[in-house]
Amino acid sequence: MEPGNNTQFSELFLLGFSEDPELQPLIFGLFLSMYLITVFGNLLIVLVTISDSHLHTPMYFFLSNLSFVDICFTSTTVPKMLRNIQTQSKVITYEGCIVQVYFYIFFAGLDDFLLTVMAYDRFVAICHPLHYTVIMNSRLCGALVLVSWMMSAMYSLSQSLMVLQLTFCTEVEIPHFFCELNQIFQLACSNTFLNDTVMYLASVLLAGGPFAGILYSYSKIVSAIRRISSPQGKFKAFSTCASHLSVVLLFYCTSLGVYLSSAATHSSHSSAAASVMYTVVTPMLNPFIYSLRNTDIKRALKRVCEIISIKRPAVLGQMKCP
Repeated sequence: MEPGNNTQFSELFLLGFSEDPELQPLIFGLFLSMYLITVFGNLLIVLVTISDSHLHTPMYFFLSNLSFVDICFTSTTVPKMLRNIQTQSKVITYEGCIVQVYFYIFFAGLDDFLLTVMAYDRFVAICHPLHYTVIMNSRLCGALVLVSWMMSAMYSLSQSLMVLQLTFCTEVEIPHFFCELNQIFQLACSNTFLNDTVMYLASVLLAGGPFAGILYSYSKIVSAIRRISSPQGKFKAFSTCASHLSVVLLFYCTSLGVYLSSAATHSSHSSAAASVMYTVVTPMLNPFIYSLRNTDIKRALKRVCEIISIKRPAVLGQMKCP
């Protein structure tokens, strides 16, 4: 195929992790298990926060949004990879690749923005507890989430439109398990300087900005906690943001680890393996982090289980009746 516009071909090939046929069932089973755990765990968080009136607070409103985004984030990459393994095909259409790029960037950015919003929520709760309900009203919470969705949509749209301007040669094989933006740039025959510049500038602004906001919020939180005289008060204040801090560290540490491993090894397969940490593992662990360390979530889950156990015999009894 001669160099030309990217619309001259309709298919690309995702090489995945390994071409060894014996490893495919293991990879399929591993990723299917992680995907099901991710979907079930995050969906349970969403349903519990919606059904339990005690959890109708700003913190759990943001948490339910984060859980929903994590489900969507994982669903942009893993189902396609599982389908390719099952059908023994590496093909992804050009249109499907662009759509995957868009939603992958969209939900990754949305994750980042929501974590920043949750950091601000914890900042208000600890540093201004008497004015918390006034500041974090329903209008502000809705506006913060809406702005997060809009900013992520504009960012992902700009990156996806930049891909449409590229031209490709005969090499249309992506050594990854999904259409990763940087890997697509490396396949292009045309000059990608503008694409790289826009990508890095946008990443600095839209990733560095939220991270700076999180650091600022936690610097104020730490200062406020240090001013508390009693050890019990310090522990109680810190426990309200421990789960969020754990998720933030997991998200940013895995993302940084992927970047450093890619820069150090220059191996596409190593980059693909490392990216599993923040595309699959992090969304899978988030529900466990929030549920295991959060007494409110535990109580809500217990109430849901009690309601189900009470209703189940009644339903079975009605089914037996003529």
